[in-house]
Amino acid sequence: MTAPPRPRAVAPADEAVRAVVGRARRTTWRYAALGIAVPAVLLLGWQAAGMAGLVDTLLFPPPSRIAVRCVELAASGDLGADTAATLGRLVPGYVIGAAAGALAGFVMGVSRTAGAALGPLFSALYSVPKIAVLPLLLLLFGLNDTPKILAVAITVFFVLQINTASAVRQIDPRLLESARSYGASGLRLLRFVLLPGALPGVLTGLRTASGLGVVVVVAVEFVASESGLGHLIWNAWTLFQPDRMYVGLVAVAMLGSLFSAAVTLAGRRAMPWRSR
Repeated sequence: MTAPPRPRAVAPADEAVRAVVGRARRTTWRYAALGIAVPAVLLLGWQAAGMAGLVDTLLFPPPSRIAVRCVELAASGDLGADTAATLGRLVPGYVIGAAAGALAGFVMGVSRTAGAALGPLFSALYSVPKIAVLPLLLLLFGLNDTPKILAVAITVFFVLQINTASAVRQIDPRLLESARSYGASGLRLLRFVLLPGALPGVLTGLRTASGLGVVVVVAVEFVASESGLGHLIWNAWTLFQPDRMYVGLVAVAMLGSLFSAAVTLAGRRAMPWRSR
């Protein structure tokens, strides 16, 4: 009769890995709880101050009243329609600007000639407020969504161009020399060295541009639109409806957070080695 098999001893390395993973998970949950607790405390304080009469509820309606108005706008379909209109301008402009800016940044980062030729021009154009270009875009394309999309695209373009060019220039020259010594050139060098090396900087540019894109699209909707979250906020201010205005502000904040989170998640999927 054979003896029962002995349980496999757990290696110390396995125990160390489990301990590290457990600490990482606890830290993640603790940070998530802090991120939720701080806004919750602020909202509760705002609500209590309104109920106690410490703030003017006409100008600063309590969160409970804002939530009721948010439900009303969502039920009527107005909030969904305005959000869809803003997204319909934000997403195309973001994609166009990000693609063009990343391409220009790669070219300027790889080629010193292109960087010397285009660098001063882009630096001068970058300093121009993008909302100031809106009247020119309206003259060229009329009162439709094209000027709003292009305003977002121009903003995103310069952010990606600067970050991508900087990321390409900061790649370790020893990596390039090693790749070339093994025969990498052209597309192989771009695929296996330049793109992976520049991706962290590109992701930083994408995250920065996501917030700026939301700011610009809302700003242009203030002055040149009859739909969208920017129009909702501006129209509520014009009609002196603070609770409706705050609903628009909350919707913009949520849209910006979700859009930035989506960009971050896509960046992690594009760089699985950094996540590991």
